[in-house]
Amino acid sequence: MATVTYDNATRLYPGTERPAVDSLNLHIEDGEFLVLVGPSGCGKSTSLRMLAGLEDVNAGRILIGDRDVTDVQPKDRDIAMVFQNYALYPHMTVADNMGFALKIAGKPKAEIRTRVEEAAKILDLSEYLDRKPKALSGGQRQRVAMGRAIVRQPQVFLMDEPLSNLDAKLRVQTRTQIASLQRRLGVTTVYVTHDQTEALTMGDRIAVLKDGLLQQVGTPRDMYDTPANVFVAGFIGSPAMNLGTFTLADGYAQLGSTKVAVPRAAISALGADDKNSITIGFRPEALDVVDAGSPDSIPVLVNIVEELGSDAFVYGELSDELGKAVAAQVHSGAGDGQVIVRVDPRQVPAKGEKIHVKIRTGEQHLFHAGSGERINA
Repeated sequence: MATVTYDNATRLYPGTERPAVDSLNLHIEDGEFLVLVGPSGCGKSTSLRMLAGLEDVNAGRILIGDRDVTDVQPKDRDIAMVFQNYALYPHMTVADNMGFALKIAGKPKAEIRTRVEEAAKILDLSEYLDRKPKALSGGQRQRVAMGRAIVRQPQVFLMDEPLSNLDAKLRVQTRTQIASLQRRLGVTTVYVTHDQTEALTMGDRIAVLKDGLLQQVGTPRDMYDTPANVFVAGFIGSPAMNLGTFTLADGYAQLGSTKVAVPRAAISALGADDKNSITIGFRPEALDVVDAGSPDSIPVLVNIVEELGSDAFVYGELSDELGKAVAAQVHSGAGDGQVIVRVDPRQVPAKGEKIHVKIRTGEQHLFHAGSGERINA
């Protein structure tokens, strides 16, 4: 087991002007489960492949423990990788697939068998060791791919979207198994996913990437409670945070006839590039449904209600009484001029109904309108 360090690691593909990964600085502790997350094309898989030795590092360096592995061949880095594609040999049994890397390394047959049986026991695969991959379910095949990594007893596990090919129910079950397994083995793990729900539920820490740049690193709670910028705020959380850019007047952010009080310290922190505006984020659960006519309430026309049993979410558009120009200032995961509201699952409004909501005091997130960076006030 070992730490992993990206020291200003950069990857620039030939023929491109912008690096796929730009000066990545990231330290992963021994035994830590770190999740790299971000939208498609953000550089997360490239970062993982740089660590694996499958992509060149054009600037900076990468260390595993105290050892600089920037120019070390992949086979000599003491890592094991689990891919999105199971990549199992169809003509081999489960046992042979799991032990193949050890066989190539020249390990004794008895040691290979012992390691394979130990891994199979951990992964509940003992009864499938003599089967071929075609006789297994998707989840079982993914566990075989995990077993192949475990038997090598590497210093670092690398996982590149290993759950993407599984159905929704199996994905939830398998992510729980992977997180539990990693904690039991205590092996440093770098896990790549585009699914922020996976990131929040599995990682000790999360690193969010966008356009090759590291946006924020922290615990799932840090990401949820104190996003560093507008991008992280809108990316982390399901459903996504509502965000709006409002004009300031007399210490309030104005949304049509609605006013949201802004702390004096936040107003003092604004610069010239903010142009007397502020971006406010508010999560669906930070909105209270209030009576029509309540001061500073926001009118929302209900489009869709998602009823999830224990929860219910309203997806609606800002009412016409605010004006289209005002409505366009607010956006969410549902689109521009749309807001998402968490409501009492036993008192669900009907489609087409108008409800009024108000941001709960102290539960808004404040960002610079110009740069999108968080205002800590």
